[in-house]
Amino acid sequence: MGLKAVTLTAVPGIPLIEPGDDLGAILVDALKRCGIALRDQDALVVAQKIVSKAEGRYVNLREMVPSARAIELAAIVCKDPRLVELVLSETQEVVRYRKDVLIVAHRLGFVMANAGVDQSNIAHPEGEDFALMLPVDPDASCAALKVLMDAAFGADVGIVINDSFGRAWRNGVVGVALGAAGLPSLVDLVGAPDLFGRAMRVTQVALADEIAAAASLLMGETDEGLPLVHVRGLAWDAPARNAVALLRPKEQDMFR
Repeated sequence: MGLKAVTLTAVPGIPLIEPGDDLGAILVDALKRCGIALRDQDALVVAQKIVSKAEGRYVNLREMVPSARAIELAAIVCKDPRLVELVLSETQEVVRYRKDVLIVAHRLGFVMANAGVDQSNIAHPEGEDFALMLPVDPDASCAALKVLMDAAFGADVGIVINDSFGRAWRNGVVGVALGAAGLPSLVDLVGAPDLFGRAMRVTQVALADEIAAAASLLMGETDEGLPLVHVRGLAWDAPARNAVALLRPKEQDMFR
């Protein structure tokens, strides 16, 4: 068997994104400037934050009026009641909470801290207090970027939007796929033989999450300013599935 390799490249030169920016055109320009011509089954991983910024998912907390529930929760979790109200506006269900921790089921189905609402790495003009929400529909955002990238490079590529999530059973955050297009987010190996010919019974591979986590190693979590990663060397023959396939239904979740 020949050597197998996957190459990940953080694409430099992405400017600070503002609401209304043509994100796809900006990413195409950055790829071309650093000499990357996309090929079939290349993947691009795009940080959630720049997608949300381009889509104008900002909220000024000065405009938020906390409800009684938000005020009650804020006192327990030690967060700004206005921020908690914004979190609740994006939330289907409050799952767990304690001091400094607010875990919710997001309206899109993600179980995550603070419904993905974040105040880091965004501008806060003097006297203002902004927060950024997740994209309205990350799978749709990926699909739109894929159409543009495929046309710009004449290739059939995969797109992943990633974000950092904590895990219930382990410390630290890892990159996960919020959205995906053009690749199989979840690969079902049930029935495939193992090394000894025994059929796999339950194994599914979260391919989009693995790609997202690998890209996060290059993107970083603080001031690196590298929100786009190019991935080459992957191969898949399973049908494309959006990232929604990665969400476990509540009735199958043994821990909620």
